[in-house]
Amino acid sequence: MNKLLIALGLAASVALVGCNKQEAPETGATTGEHLENAADQAGHDISKAADEAAAKTEAATEEATAKIDAAGEEAAAKTEAAAQNAKEAAKDATVATASAVEDGAANVKERAQQ
Repeated sequence: MNKLLIALGLAASVALVGCNKQEAPETGATTGEHLENAADQAGHDISKAADEAAAKTEAATEEATAKIDAAGEEAAAKTEAAAQNAKEAAKDATVATASAVEDGAANVKERAQQ
């Protein structure tokens, strides 16, 4: 009797282990195939993410370069305008100084004649 129970237990164990090794019914793929497919998908996802990151980095670099160029051009224009203003101010100061010298000389000449 004990031998019969042991034989039935072993048969049930073999049947259960055999059922667990069968392919998954929903896809027909084994666990190894699922893992391989998941690894492939992860590789594609990583590659896609890297490509997107590279594209965003390139776009950000181009935008930063354009802004730096625009800022440089604006600074150059403002520097040129400031230099022009300084030149005009120097001219005005020279004219005012010369006029003041002439007026002073005329006053000295007029006083000398009196």
